[in-house]
Amino acid sequence: MNEPVTRMLRDDVASTALGIEVLDVGPGTARSRMTVRRDMVNGHGIAHGAFVFAVADTAFACACNSHGPITVAAAAEITFVAPAYADDVLEAHAVERTRFGRSGIYDVTVRRGTDVIAEFRGTSRRVGS
Repeated sequence: MNEPVTRMLRDDVASTALGIEVLDVGPGTARSRMTVRRDMVNGHGIAHGAFVFAVADTAFACACNSHGPITVAAAAEITFVAPAYADDVLEAHAVERTRFGRSGIYDVTVRRGTDVIAEFRGTSRRVGS
């Protein structure tokens, strides 16, 4: 795996606690996976949106940090397309759309198999010079 991403993930207690795995990382791309646990389901019996966001956000973080310099989220939004349920395996695939100055834009699709669960767009900002 990419060294800057490996360093970042080493201390990522949140992703680890949620059971998020990073499957692969390339320049400006990343894939992460998470199984929806029973304690991640809301009162409607569907995965709480925050957890769907989290698996997308981890892929986004890995993709935007794949270039080396420390990079953080400046903004992010998500559109929920379909519900996910307990025991579903969600996979998020992040793709860099553009980088400009110290910023970048990344799109992340979250799927359960071939079904699209959510579309996420994140804007990154490189920290420091």
